Amino acid sequence: MRTYTTEIASDKLISDNPIHQRLLSAYVLAQPFLKGKLLEVGCGEGRGVEWLAPKVSAYTGIDKIGPVVDQLKASFPQHHFQQAHIPPLPFDTASFDTVVSFQVIEHISLDKLFLEEIYRVLKPGGKAIISTPNIRHTLSRNPWHVREYTPKELERLCRAVFPKVQALGVGGNEKVWAYHEENRKSVQRIMRFDIFNLQYRLPADWLKVPYEYLNRRNRSKLQKRVAHAVELSYQDFHLVESPDQGLDLYYILEK
Repeated sequence: MRTYTTEIASDKLISDNPIHQRLLSAYVLAQPFLKGKLLEVGCGEGRGVEWLAPKVSAYTGIDKIGPVVDQLKASFPQHHFQQAHIPPLPFDTASFDTVVSFQVIEHISLDKLFLEEIYRVLKPGGKAIISTPNIRHTLSRNPWHVREYTPKELERLCRAVFPKVQALGVGGNEKVWAYHEENRKSVQRIMRFDIFNLQYRLPADWLKVPYEYLNRRNRSKLQKRVAHAVELSYQDFHLVESPDQGLDLYYILEK
């Protein structure tokens, strides 16, 4: 099963390549921090399974979409997958050495409970790695997100649960930022018609259909206008010490 929405992004659609590579980079950048039994919270369609699993002794993925989980079970029978709505997490306390959760917390209403559950299932000394969009570089309201965070907001939330927090960001080279700038200009041209600022005043559910249509159309135009869009790779992204400079926030949390 493939759910090719602009929110999830596809590894097959050419116009989604910049977003797919940005999301994939989180998995590649996590590899040095992985060990032991690993849990991925919000594994989606398995974008990162083949990057994570070889680095650990056991991989478990959890996601809310049942058919996607069923497909992952068929594709990767050597690993464990489970369907659940979170939080809480359906695992025993101190079950995992590492937890990763990329581009998930912005979808969770009970975000502190979400982090508390990650803390609970980690073994003492275990690490969690989370990523989420940096609101300072968000181009418009995303109706699928409950909220987005500034670097300081997310750091305060994490420090309320975890004793050790390393706040980093996912940045990129000049090609990454050139694409982002063209994207920003393109979105601004679209948003100039929103003279009543309806994107922030209407209920999120009302915005999902127009957001999907306009986002898909915008990515297709950018693919044609930005010559290197289809050439962007996860290798064009890297960790930056200042989360303010990242397109995404990338925090390493230790129990």
